[in-house]
Amino acid sequence: MSAQPSPVSLAAVLARGDIWRGDALPGLPAGTIASGYTELDAELPGGGWPRGNLTEILVDRSGIGEISLLLPALARLSGEGGRLALVAPPWLPHAPAWAAAGVAPERLLVIRPGRQGAWCIEQLLRCGGFAGLLAWPDAGIDARALRRLQVAAEGQSVFAVLWRSTVNAATPSPAPLRLTLAAGADRLALRILKRRGRPASRLLQIEIPRPGRKTRVVAGPAFSAADAGSPAAAAVA
Repeated sequence: MSAQPSPVSLAAVLARGDIWRGDALPGLPAGTIASGYTELDAELPGGGWPRGNLTEILVDRSGIGEISLLLPALARLSGEGGRLALVAPPWLPHAPAWAAAGVAPERLLVIRPGRQGAWCIEQLLRCGGFAGLLAWPDAGIDARALRRLQVAAEGQSVFAVLWRSTVNAATPSPAPLRLTLAAGADRLALRILKRRGRPASRLLQIEIPRPGRKTRVVAGPAFSAADAGSPAAAAVA
């Protein structure tokens, strides 16, 4: 007669690292990077921006300080020797400001993919050669393309961000993390629409440098976009 298994308490089950409660945020410390903002990290599963998954940031317009929100994380990735890619940004980055924020210019690649935006983003995610990728996909990108991007990001160590319009807030997306940004006086109003774990309820007011006041992040003298004949461009052509 086989021995009966010993009973296991509920507390012991919930203490396991691969179990998380539906009313709590999952802990994924190995798969996150600190945002640089304590109040935001407290609301992000694992205590930071996720790696190996898509993050969607929805904004009405560019130039409200949205890039400054990501610069602490991007600077850390760059400082660790990681390469960063900007795909179809609305503005070319202001080189001195990015360098002052800790991003090494030689590790930043700007790509203009033309009409092959979604395909280009997917290839960059799949190649595994980038620690951070920020992309501005076409407004008409569909659910199937978004799902392909999420699948391409899975299993990679990349911090992948898609910038989209707030008109997409009510449209389902495969991205595990979605948030909206709006401008305030030297602050960004941030609301998390979707995250793993319990739903977020409160609006965050993130104090952040605003472009055009103390720091210029996007507009101004620019890095050169990837040349059509360069090896970097050839990899995504």
